[in-house]
Amino acid sequence: MGFAECPWPIWRVDDFTDCFQQDYLKVLLPLVVISLSFLQLAIQNILRTVKLKRSRQYVHIGNGIAPGWPPNHTELPPEEEPVSESDDGEDLTINGGRLALVKTTTKGSIVQADAPPGQILSVAVEELAVACLVAVEAAALATGAYGGQRGAIAAITGLAVWVYVLLLTSLRLFLGNTQWRVPRLWNHTAAIYSCQWLFNLIIFRSALVHPSSRLAQTLVIIEFALTSLLFGMAISTRKGNKTIILEWEDGIEPGRENLASLFSHYTFSWVDSIVWAGWKEPLDIKRVWNLLPKDKAAAVLASYRHFKKTTALSLHLVKYFKGMLLVQAVWAVLGGVLTFAPTLLLKAILQYVENPGEAPRNVLWLYVILLPVTDIARSVCDGQALWIGRKICINIRAILVGEIYAKALRRKAAAGKDTVLGGAKKKDTAGASKGSIVAKAKRLFGLGKDAKDDKATTNAAGDGSNDKKTGDSDEQANLGTIINLMSVDSFKVSEVTAYLHFLVAAAPTQLLVSIILLYEVMGMSAIPGFVVMALLLPINIAFGKGFNSSQKKIMAATDKRIHTTNEILQNIRIIKYFAWEHRFAKIVDEKRRAELKALRRRFMIWAAAVAVWNTVPILITFFSFLMYTVVENKPLYPSVAFTAISLFMLLRYPLDQLGDMIAHVQESKVSIDRIEEFLSEEETEKFEQLGSDNLDEDGNKVIGFRDATFIWGSKTTVADDGSMAFRLLDLDVDFKIGKLNVITGPTGSGKTSMLMALLGEMTIMNGRVYLPGGRSREDVHVDPDTGLAETCAYVAQQAWLVNASIKDNILFSAPFDEQRYRDVIVACALERDLEVLDNGDETLVGEKGITLSGGQKQRISLARAVYSNSKHLLLDDCLSAVDSHTAQWIFSNCIMGPLMRHRTCILVSHNIPLCVPLSDYVVTMANGRVTAQGSPQELIAAGKFGEDILLPKSVPGSAHISRVPSRVPSSVGDESGNTLVNEADGDQHQAKSNMTKKETKKQDAMEEAKAVGAVQWPVLKLYLKSMGRWWFWAVAALVFGAQQFSGVASSLWIKEWSNQYAAEESVKAQFNMNSQSYSSQTLSPTYFASIANYVRGNDTTFSAAGAPEVNVHYYLFVLALIGIAGAGAALVRDLWLFFGALTASWKLHDRLMRAVTGARFKFFDVTPLGQMMNRFSKDLEAVDQEVAPIAIGVMSCALGIVVTVVLIAYVTPMFLVAGIFITLAYVFLGQFYLHASRDLKRLESVSRSPLYQQFGETLSGVTTIRAYGDERRFIRDNLARINTQLRPFIYLWAANRWLAFRTDVLGDLVALFSGVFVIISLGKIDAGSAGISLSYAIGFADNILWLVRLYAMNEQNMNSVERIKEYLDVEQEAAAVVEENRPPENWPSKGAVEFINYSTRYRKELDPVLRNLTFKIEAREKIGIVGRTGAGKSSLALAIFRALEADEGKILIDDVDIGLIGLRDLREAITIVPQEPTLFMGTIRSNLDPFNTYTDEQIFTALRRVQLIQPHELTAVTNSPLLPEATTAANSVSASEPSRPPSATNKNIFLDLSSPVTESGNNLSQGQRQLLCLARALLKNPTVLVMDEATASIDYATDSAIQETIRELTSTIITIAHRLQTIVDYDKVLVLDKGQIVEYGHPWELMKKAGGSFRGMCEMSGDYNTLAVAAKKAYKAKQLVDVDEEDGEDGNGAPQGA
Repeated sequence: MGFAECPWPIWRVDDFTDCFQQDYLKVLLPLVVISLSFLQLAIQNILRTVKLKRSRQYVHIGNGIAPGWPPNHTELPPEEEPVSESDDGEDLTINGGRLALVKTTTKGSIVQADAPPGQILSVAVEELAVACLVAVEAAALATGAYGGQRGAIAAITGLAVWVYVLLLTSLRLFLGNTQWRVPRLWNHTAAIYSCQWLFNLIIFRSALVHPSSRLAQTLVIIEFALTSLLFGMAISTRKGNKTIILEWEDGIEPGRENLASLFSHYTFSWVDSIVWAGWKEPLDIKRVWNLLPKDKAAAVLASYRHFKKTTALSLHLVKYFKGMLLVQAVWAVLGGVLTFAPTLLLKAILQYVENPGEAPRNVLWLYVILLPVTDIARSVCDGQALWIGRKICINIRAILVGEIYAKALRRKAAAGKDTVLGGAKKKDTAGASKGSIVAKAKRLFGLGKDAKDDKATTNAAGDGSNDKKTGDSDEQANLGTIINLMSVDSFKVSEVTAYLHFLVAAAPTQLLVSIILLYEVMGMSAIPGFVVMALLLPINIAFGKGFNSSQKKIMAATDKRIHTTNEILQNIRIIKYFAWEHRFAKIVDEKRRAELKALRRRFMIWAAAVAVWNTVPILITFFSFLMYTVVENKPLYPSVAFTAISLFMLLRYPLDQLGDMIAHVQESKVSIDRIEEFLSEEETEKFEQLGSDNLDEDGNKVIGFRDATFIWGSKTTVADDGSMAFRLLDLDVDFKIGKLNVITGPTGSGKTSMLMALLGEMTIMNGRVYLPGGRSREDVHVDPDTGLAETCAYVAQQAWLVNASIKDNILFSAPFDEQRYRDVIVACALERDLEVLDNGDETLVGEKGITLSGGQKQRISLARAVYSNSKHLLLDDCLSAVDSHTAQWIFSNCIMGPLMRHRTCILVSHNIPLCVPLSDYVVTMANGRVTAQGSPQELIAAGKFGEDILLPKSVPGSAHISRVPSRVPSSVGDESGNTLVNEADGDQHQAKSNMTKKETKKQDAMEEAKAVGAVQWPVLKLYLKSMGRWWFWAVAALVFGAQQFSGVASSLWIKEWSNQYAAEESVKAQFNMNSQSYSSQTLSPTYFASIANYVRGNDTTFSAAGAPEVNVHYYLFVLALIGIAGAGAALVRDLWLFFGALTASWKLHDRLMRAVTGARFKFFDVTPLGQMMNRFSKDLEAVDQEVAPIAIGVMSCALGIVVTVVLIAYVTPMFLVAGIFITLAYVFLGQFYLHASRDLKRLESVSRSPLYQQFGETLSGVTTIRAYGDERRFIRDNLARINTQLRPFIYLWAANRWLAFRTDVLGDLVALFSGVFVIISLGKIDAGSAGISLSYAIGFADNILWLVRLYAMNEQNMNSVERIKEYLDVEQEAAAVVEENRPPENWPSKGAVEFINYSTRYRKELDPVLRNLTFKIEAREKIGIVGRTGAGKSSLALAIFRALEADEGKILIDDVDIGLIGLRDLREAITIVPQEPTLFMGTIRSNLDPFNTYTDEQIFTALRRVQLIQPHELTAVTNSPLLPEATTAANSVSASEPSRPPSATNKNIFLDLSSPVTESGNNLSQGQRQLLCLARALLKNPTVLVMDEATASIDYATDSAIQETIRELTSTIITIAHRLQTIVDYDKVLVLDKGQIVEYGHPWELMKKAGGSFRGMCEMSGDYNTLAVAAKKAYKAKQLVDVDEEDGEDGNGAPQGA
C-alpha cells in the first residue's frame, strides 16, 4: 500500500486508521495549509509592489464627475473619506504613516490609538513555543519515535511546517513596527495554529487510546500542549494583534468589535459590556457604541460611489458586496453540513445502546461529547453567516437611504402628476401565471388578483420596473411615496440581503446532504418522502406568493388609510373648527375595514400554511415507511426509523426556507425596482440653467432673463383638457444688481413662479436665465471687503424652518457673529418675540414651526436670509404675514437698512404704497407675463398702479437708514400666532428674562418619550380585553391544550410502539432530530415561517412507522390520526387567536382615532405629526401583523419546554439536578438579554423618527436648501441620522447573536447531561425512553432560544400597544353632543355674541390668558380685534370655539350658553377662516364641499365672491342662472376641443371644479389657498364668522373686493386684524392687552381718543391719514343708519367691564 492510499472507511470501531493519521493528518494536510499560506503571501506581496509603483503616478478623480459637467451638489462632503474594509493594518498605512486612519474620521472627533496588552510579549512567547515545536519534531526525526518510513516523513513534514511558522513569527516580531513589515502575517500564523491543533487533537486522542510507544506518546502530548498554547493565544488575543485607532465622535464610545479576539468574535463575547450596561440601567442613545469607521454611512456611500455602476441596481449591489456574500456563503455551507452532525451522532449512540458489545465504552463517551461540540461549531458558523448578513444589511440601508435622500435633493421641484412607482410591469406580469396549478391553488385560497384589486394597488404594492421613463416624463413620486421608499422599501431590501445565504448556500447544502444521507439510510424507500418534499416546494412558493399578494393588498389598503389619517392630522384644526371629526372618522373606518379584510385573508393563508406544515411530516413518514416495510418488506429498526424521520425533518426546513426566501426575494425585487425607478427620475436643471457664474455673452454680470419661457413640469406637460401647465411667457428682465427690485401683480399672476424660474426650479423652454446660484455655498469664496459671497438666499412665501431652535434657524450653520446677529434680530422685529418666548432664541420651533405664529415664522425665515453672507436675496411676499406697522419697520430697517448694503434684493409684494416708491426697479406681472417694468417713477407716471400708489403715506424721510436701531419699539412685532403654545405663555413670561436655555431645550415637549423597563400589566390587559372576554380565552386555552396534548400523545405512542419489539433489539424511539438550530433562521424576513415551525410544537415530533414484528398498519394508522388531530387543533388555535387579533386591531384603531381627533387643541401643538403618524403606521402595523403570531409562538415554546423537561426528568430523574442549574442559567441569561434588547429596540424605534422627520422636512424645503446651495450640509446631517438609527439596530442584532450562541451552549449542556445520564443508566432504561430523552434534549436549545427571542419580540410588540395606550389616555375635549342641552334647530338665528365675566387659561398651573372679559357684540355687527403679541386675540377666537374652556364666566350666542351645549352643535353653527390656509389633496370641489352638501351653482357663487372667478369668466356648469346671458368670443372657447394647440395664455383652473389640488394645496399660490378657504367658509353662509387675517397673502385690489363682499354679509363678523385697513370701517374695535379689554368702541371714536392704544397703532402703521378718512366715513354712515335702529349703541362704546 503506497503513500496516502488508505483503505475506506478510515474510521475503524473507535479510532481513525494509522494510515489516515500518518499520511493525511501529519503530512498531506499540513503541507496543503503551508503551501496555500506561502502562495497567498507571494501573490499578495507581488501585487503590493505593483500597487506602490502605480501610486506614485496616482491622481485623485473627484466623485466621478466628468469635466464640463455641472457639479453634483449632493456628493459626499469632502471630509468624509472612504475607509478601507480590510481587517488588517496594511490599508491603514498611507505614505508609511500607520496612524493615517485619522483622515477617515469625522471632523472634531477625538482619536486615540489602542494597543493590545502585551503586544510584543505575546509574539515573543509564540516564537519560543514554535521553537520548542521545531525541537520536538527534530527529536522525533532523530529518534524515529513515529516509527518506520511513514513516521520519518511525518517528522520531516512537521519540522518543515514549524520552521516555516518560525520564520513568519520572526518576521512579525522583528519587522512588525517598521516600514518593511509584511501585512497579514498574523492571519497566516493563526490559521496554521488552528489547523495544526485540530490535526494534533485527533492524533493526541489516538495516542491516549492506542499508544504505539511511550516516547511517541510523550512527544505527541508535548506537541499537543504546545499547539494548544499557540491555538489558545491565537484565538484569545486581539485579531491581528495590532494597534487600533479608536474615534470618539461627539463623546460616543467607539465600537468594541475591532478590539475583539477570534474567540470573542465567534462567541460574541465582545457584546458582553453593552448587554451588562443595559442590565444595570436603561440604555440611552449616547451609551450605545458607535459604528465601526468602515460601517458609517459616509464611508459606505463613498466606497459604493467609487464602484462604477454598469448594471441594474439589484445586480450592482450584489457585485459590490460579492466579497462579503462569498464569505457569508462559506460559513453557511459549513453550518449546513454541521447541522447533520447531531443526527448522525444520535444514530450512532442509539446503535451502541442497541448493541453495547460492538465497541468500547470510550466511543460512546466520544459521541456524547461530540454532540455539544459539533452543535457549538454549527452555532458559530450560523452566527457568523448571520452577522455578516446584518453588516451587509446596514451597509445596504445606508446606501439606499443615502441615495434616496441625495436624489430627493436633486429632483425637480414640482411636476404635473404623482407617479405610481413600479407600475410599468404590471400589465406584462398580471396574467403570467393565470393557468398554472399554483394560480388555481391561490384562487382556491382567495389569493388571485383581479383587475379591480390591481388598480387599487398603490405605489407601495406595485411591481417594479427598470425602465427609466414610464408614462409621462412629467410624473414624479410624491412626498409620501419617497418616505415610503426610505422607510419601507429600503428596509425590505436590506432585510432580505441579510438572509440571502439561506437561498444560495445553506438551503442547497442541507438539501444535498440530507438527500445523500437519506438514500444511505433508506435506499429507494426514501423516494416517496422526496416526492412529498418536492411537492411541498411549490406549495410553499404558492403560500409565499399568497403572503406577498395579501401583503401587497394590506400595504395598498394601509397606504390609503395612512394617507387619509395623515391629511386629517395635518388639517386637524380646520376639521375640529368645522366639527367634521365624525365624518372623517367614517372615511377612515371604511379604509380600515378594507385593510382588515386584507389582513384577515393573510391570517387565513397563514393558518392554512401552518396546517399544511403540520400535515406534511405525517404524510412523509406514512408513505416512506409504508414502502420500506410493506413494499420492500425490510425490517424497520428504530435506528433506521428515527434517523430517517430526523433527516426528513432536516430536509423540510431548507424547503420551507427556499419557498419563503424565493417569495421574499421577489418582494424585495419589487422594492428595489421602485427605488431604481425613483433614482432615475428627472433631476433639476438648476445647475445647467444657472451655471457657475451669472455672466452674459458680453461678460457682464446679470441677474434676470433673456427672452425666456418657463413651464412647471416637463416641456410636454399638458393637462387633461389639452391646456398646458402654468407658464411664464417671454420674460426679458434685467434686475438691478445691488439694488432693491420689486415684483408686483394680482394673486396667481406668476410672481412666485418668476422667483422659482430665477432660481432654476422651473423647466426652461427657451431663452436664458442669469443668477449666481449654480455652485455649492461651500465652494464660493467670501469677498473680504464686503463679507459677502456670490450666493443666494431665499425667503419662501410659506416660511420653511427646520425643527431646531430659533437661533439655529437664523444662523443656518453660518458662523455666529454676536453683533450681526443682534442687528438682524432687531431689523426683523424679532426682539420682542424672543423676550416673550420662554426660552428666547433657544425655543424649539417644532415640526413645520408649529410653536410659532405665521408672522414669526416669516420673520425668522427673513432673518436667516439677512444674516447669511449671500449677496443676492430673493424675498417672496415676506411682509404679508405681519402687521402693517411691523411691515413698515421691517421695510425701513431691514430691507432698506444697512444690513442690505451692497446686496441685491428681489422682493415680491402686494404692499405697493410701501415698497414701490423707494425701490430701484419694478416689474408688474399678470397671468404669467410681464405687463410693465422700469423705475418706479416711470411706472407711477404711466399710471400702472392706479390709486394705490397715490394714497397718502407716512414714509421714512430717506431711502436708506444709516444703522440698525438698537431696539424695536414695543408695538412692532405685534402679532399673535394661532398656536396654543405661543399665547399660552405669552403674558406670564413677558416680564421674565430669558431662562437658562440649554436645560429647557432638552425637556422639549415635542421630544418623543422612550418607555423604560418591562411592559406593564395595564398594557397587556388593554390588548387581552380588546381580543375578547373570558369565554374567548377559555376556548383559546382549550385549543392550545389539545394541540400540545397531541404532541405528547404522539411521543408516548412511539414509545409504546418501540417497546413492542424484542428486548434484545432495544429499539430507539422518537424522531425530532431537530438539530437544525433555529438560530439559522434568526428573525429572518421568513421568521413567521420559523415561528410556525415552533408553533407546531411537538405534535409532529413522533410519527414513525412500526417495526416488522408488530402490526405496522395499526401503529401507522393511529399515529396518523394523532398527527391529523394535532394539525387540526393547530389550525383551529391559529384561526381562533387570529380572530381575536383582528377584533383587537379594529377596537384599538377605533379608540385611537377617536382619542386623537377628540384631543384638546393643546395636544396637537406639542405633538409633532411624525410622532402621531408613528402610532398610526408602525405601531398599528405591529399590533395588526405581529402581536398574535408571536404570542402564539411564545405560548407554544413555553409549553414545549415544560413537556421537554418533564419527559427528560421522567426518563432520567438525575437530570433534574443538572436541569435546575441549567434553568437558572437560562433565566439569568434571558433577563440579561431582555433588558438590553428591549432598550435597544426602543432606541431603534425612537431614532427612526428624526430620520423620517428630516426626510419630510427636506422634501418640503428642497427649494430653499438648493437656493442657499446648502445641499452638502443636509447630506452630512442625513448621514449622521442614518448612523444614529443604525447604531441601536446593529447592536440589537449583536445582542441577538450573543443570546443565540449562549442558548445554544446551554442547550448543548442539556444534550450532554442527557447523554451522560443515559450512559450511566445503561441497562436500567429501555431504548425507546433513551431515544425520547436524547431527542428532546437535542431540540431543547431551539425551544429555549425561540422562547427568549419571541418573548423579547413580544415585549417589543407590546411596546407598540403601550405607545398606543399612551395616546388613548390624552386629555379629551367636551362631548360632541349633549342631548339634554341641544340648541334650537335654527340656532344661531341672529348672531349676537356676549362675553360675561369670562376668564380662561391653557393649563391649570398657568396664569389666565383672558381675564374677566365682559362685552357684547350685537347681531350682524362687524368687530375687529387688535392687540400686541400675547394680548389674547387668538385666545379669544379659540374661546368662541371652546378650544379653551371657561375658568369662570360664560359666552352666550343668541342667549345660549355655549359651555353647556355639545361641541358639534356649537362648531357646526359658527365658522372660522384661519390665518394658515388648510387644503386637502383632491379637487377644488372636494376642498370646498368635502361631503357633497352644495350644488355646483352655490360653489361657483362662493368662488366669484372671493374673486377666484371673475364675473365675465365662463364656468363649466351649463344652464346655470349664474352664467352671463351672452358670452364673448374670448370666453366662448369650447372645452370639447382638446386637440386644439395650447393657447399662449394660462387657464383659470377654478373654472373647473374637478381641477386637482395637490398635497396641502402646493399647486396653488398662498393667496389662492387663502381665498379657497374663505370661499369654503362663505359656502356655509354662517351667522357668526371668525376671521384670523384671512387675506394676508392677497393683493390689495383683490383684498379690497373681498372686503366689499364681507361688508355685504349679514353675518356677525369677528376679525383678528393684522392689516388695520381691513377693520377700520367695522362697527367696533376691541383692543386687548394682557388678556384684558383696554378699549372697545367704533374705530373713529377710538382714533379720536388722545393717547389711546388704537390711535397709537394707527399712527405706527404709517397710514394714519388714510385710516382716519375711512374710519370717519364709516362712522358717519353708521350714525345715519342708527337713527332708524331700535337698539342704538352707547356712543363712546365703553364696555361694562373695561
